[in-house]
Amino acid sequence: MNPQAKLAVIGGSGLYSMAGLSEIEEHDLDTPFGKPSAPVVSGVLSGTRVAFLARHGRGHHINPSEVNYRANIYALKLMGAERIVSISACGSLREDYAPGDLVIPDQLFDLTRERKRSFFGEGLVAHVGVADPYCPELSEKLYLACKATGATVHHGGAVITVEGPRFSTKAESNTYRAWGMSLIGMTTSPEAFLAREAEICYAVMSHVTDYDVWHIEEEPVSVEAVIAVLSRNTHTAQQAVANLAKDLPEKRGCECGQALASALITDPGVIPAETRQKLDLLVGKYLK
Repeated sequence: MNPQAKLAVIGGSGLYSMAGLSEIEEHDLDTPFGKPSAPVVSGVLSGTRVAFLARHGRGHHINPSEVNYRANIYALKLMGAERIVSISACGSLREDYAPGDLVIPDQLFDLTRERKRSFFGEGLVAHVGVADPYCPELSEKLYLACKATGATVHHGGAVITVEGPRFSTKAESNTYRAWGMSLIGMTTSPEAFLAREAEICYAVMSHVTDYDVWHIEEEPVSVEAVIAVLSRNTHTAQQAVANLAKDLPEKRGCECGQALASALITDPGVIPAETRQKLDLLVGKYLK
C-alpha cells in the first residue's frame, strides 16, 4: 500500500465515516482471515495519512459477535498502520463517568465467548503479553487530544467486554460494578489483543452513552439513547482524531512494535509452510 497510513481509526456505533479527509482513496482488501467489515478509506488529516474502517460495516449490518476482528486488524496492518484508535460506545458502571463524557480506559476484562481471539494456531504458537492491553503512550496522547476539544474526558478505568448483542440484566450490571469495572461494551475484545499480536499500538476513545441498567434514577440503556449521545459526540470524536493526527510523533516510544519478539515459542523448523505464509506479515521478520 502506498502511501501508507500509519494511523488508523476504527469507527464504532454512530461513527461510520471520517470528516475532514482529503486525497481520499478506498481500498477493497482481502486478508488470509477473510474480508474486513468494510473497505478501508484512507486520506490525509492534519497532514497525516489516516486509514478509517467502519467496524460494523456501512449501514451497521454486522453485530458485535459477527465482526471479523482478525480481518479488520490484519487489513489495517496491510495499510501500514502502527497505531489504532478505536472509537467505541459504552455504558458507565460508575457514577462519575456520566453520559456524554469521554473515557480513555487503561484496563480490559474479556467476558466474550464466541470470538476468534488470536491470529496464531495451526502449528505456530505465540503467547503475547497484554498486562497493559492499551498502549500507554498512545492512550496519553489520545487523552490530551480529546481534552483539547473541551469535552469532559476521564483517563483510566477498566472496560468489560460482553458478548452482546443484547444489553445487560440488572444482576449482571451490578456484578460488573462489584468487580470494579468502570465501563461496559461489546467490541474492545478481542480487538485490543489482536492489535497487540500485530504489534500495533491500540487505544480506545470510549463514548459514555448511558448508565447501563444499574442506575435506578436513570432510564435503562436503549438504542435510541445510545444513538442520541453518539450523534452529539460525533464532531468531538472527529476533532479529537484530527488533534491527535496533528501532534503524533513519527516514531513510537513504546514497546508495542516488538510485542512478538519474545512471544513466539514454536521451533521454526516445525512451522507448516502454509502457516508461515499466512502469518508472514506478522512474524516474517522473526522467522528469517
